[in-house]
Amino acid sequence: MDDLDHRLIAALRVDGRASLSELAKKLGVSRGTVQNRLDRLVAADVILGFTVRLKDGAQSDRIRAIMMIEVAGKSTRKVVHALRGLPQIHALHSTNGAFDLIAEIEVENLVEFDRVLSSVRSIEGVARSETNLLLAPA
Repeated sequence: MDDLDHRLIAALRVDGRASLSELAKKLGVSRGTVQNRLDRLVAADVILGFTVRLKDGAQSDRIRAIMMIEVAGKSTRKVVHALRGLPQIHALHSTNGAFDLIAEIEVENLVEFDRVLSSVRSIEGVARSETNLLLAPA
């Protein structure tokens, strides 16, 4: 990826619905260049998809949490694969310190939240976890 690819991705992060013409104007390149770059980034799995970003509080009825996960031994890859299969996990990060992974969880209700916690804790290779509910934005 070069500077233009990075600027294109940054522009899409601001407005993922921007037209090719708008992106071309913003980046100072032709519409065809933007289309070719987008096609290449999607084909190379650099861009995995396009999504909607909501304003904080737009879904205030949703339950959100951060789960810190310690992985036993060298099973991180297997644990990550299993976690990515849970649709309630919206983001997954590796980290340093006492925990190996941090998962961002979002669910409809506490019953579903409890099921997700149980599912994660039953994944082979998960040694322990600690979960914190996200309350009001600060």
